Amino acid sequence: MAYKDEYEVARLYTDGEFLAQLRQQFDGRLGLRLNLAPPLFAGKDARGVPLKSEYSAWVLGAMSLLAKLKFLRGTRFDPFGWTAERKMERQLVAEYRELTLRALQTLNAEDQARLVDMLSLPLQIRGFGHVKQAAVDNYRSRLAHMMQDKDTQQSLPLAA
Repeated sequence: MAYKDEYEVARLYTDGEFLAQLRQQFDGRLGLRLNLAPPLFAGKDARGVPLKSEYSAWVLGAMSLLAKLKFLRGTRFDPFGWTAERKMERQLVAEYRELTLRALQTLNAEDQARLVDMLSLPLQIRGFGHVKQAAVDNYRSRLAHMMQDKDTQQSLPLAA
């Protein structure tokens, strides 16, 4: 029920493994450029999609600091916690818990495969921003379809 947020991305870029992999693949001085759309700074295009900007290696220093600030995650001081994406992710966790508890109440041998399929759907939710939103929309659509299945409704009385 974890999701990759800005703190985790910062940790992944700055824990040493990323640079070690680059040094293993390339010889000489690295000319690093990252294309990022920081949620608090990125502009948006006409469709509302965040615009990426190019950053040089200095951004790794900022990411190192951000990785150390992960203790703010989930607190009222979390600068990312109020974004629509974080709110959606917290809602998804709550929905998944409820779905799991209801599924466990009605679990039987005949429905096991169907329930596993339903409870596995969130594994397909990936990405950030509009990419994640599209994945969530697809997840909710597929879940609603599975729950409308006549057999599923009889054995798994869940609200979509």
